[in-house]
Amino acid sequence: MKANKRISQVYSNAREVTFDDRSKFVVMSDCHRGDGSYADNFARNQNLFFAALTQYYCHKYTYIELGDGDELWENDKISKPLEVYDHIFWLLSKFHQSGRLFMIYGNHDIVKGKNGSIKSQLALFPGICFYEGLLLRHTKLDLSLFLLHGHQADFLNDRLWIFNRFLVRYLWRPLELLGINDPTSAATNPKRKKAVERALIRWTEKEKQPLIAGHTHRAVFPKPGDSCYFNDGSCVHPRCITALEIADGNITLVKWSYKTKFDGTVFVGRDELADPLPLEKLCLNDA
Repeated sequence: MKANKRISQVYSNAREVTFDDRSKFVVMSDCHRGDGSYADNFARNQNLFFAALTQYYCHKYTYIELGDGDELWENDKISKPLEVYDHIFWLLSKFHQSGRLFMIYGNHDIVKGKNGSIKSQLALFPGICFYEGLLLRHTKLDLSLFLLHGHQADFLNDRLWIFNRFLVRYLWRPLELLGINDPTSAATNPKRKKAVERALIRWTEKEKQPLIAGHTHRAVFPKPGDSCYFNDGSCVHPRCITALEIADGNITLVKWSYKTKFDGTVFVGRDELADPLPLEKLCLNDA
């Protein structure tokens, strides 16, 4: 199945959620929470993530995890991330208990959408649902935002995910411990990254539908006149995590990183990577 049809398939089956300018969402993806080993790319950013997510929880945001939250290709059981990152899952459960959590699965945690037994292991999340796509529909504006992980535009990581998971688990993970990157990953292979982005942008332009994705680990925020394609980046950048905020009628790309005060005190701070874009302008770009 071609990328265009796969993305449209997810769009047709997406869970619809209504929102308005008072609603507040934060979109993050590609945490790849693992087993805490040297190959676990999330380990170095876990405190950044916890600090940022605590801020969003206290400010009443709804958290949308846009796929690959857990690294279930390198690890065969979700019990490993659950044990290593129990503080993270505790905080996520607080979002769930308050009705402010949506989980979308990606290729690296695709089993969440295919294996019902996963839910039984998530005692902190009673009744949790995992979605392949989400459609945020504004109640006042003629606007909807389509969210999916983005691997649907990547044949190797979508239709051949079982084969690719085998390679990652038994070939590339041991090599990663030696410092060799996985060439099949859109995050580490520039050619694959660009090919995925082109496919997502083509769909966005063809359907005239604003789209938010992850998967490539490269944050994208459109400039005036560009296609309405957004990417939230990832939570495994070397020195920061990135996210998309939807609040107060705007969408904003932000970065969380460690900062220092003059006295040497270290703290976690937020920066806007682009000026907030009013949602009403997306309607104009999409007309």
